[in-house]
Amino acid sequence: MGRRRRCRWVGYRPVAQFYKPRGIPLSSLEQVRLTIDEFEAIRLCDLKGLHQEEAARRMKVSRQTFGRILNEAHRKIAKCFVEGRALRIEGGNYTIIQRGLECYRCGFAWEIPLEFPLPPGCPECGSPIIRARGKSQNKE
Repeated sequence: MGRRRRCRWVGYRPVAQFYKPRGIPLSSLEQVRLTIDEFEAIRLCDLKGLHQEEAARRMKVSRQTFGRILNEAHRKIAKCFVEGRALRIEGGNYTIIQRGLECYRCGFAWEIPLEFPLPPGCPECGSPIIRARGKSQNKE
């Protein structure tokens, strides 16, 4: 019997849930499911250029586990490209890392993903004087 699967930390939600070949209706395509943690591994290594050791630290998994996640993600994406399948990004055992912010002027509080840059001001009153409330987690 294997170990219980640990929750992986993710710093960014995907912009789109599906990617598919152009000109073919989604309903007529077979789908491959890429989990959010696999998506995050691709983002950290292939897009941001982090080494696996640092990316694993960010996701709170071992380097070996990160390597397995990344290899599985690459295999699924290759399968979509080669076999003309749709890629559906969803699910997995993960926690989105959020940054809590608060406005000094009006006290409005909100959260943004940790990877997003700080906004220029409060979305309620527009005041440029905002402060970080520390990191919080939202479990999906």
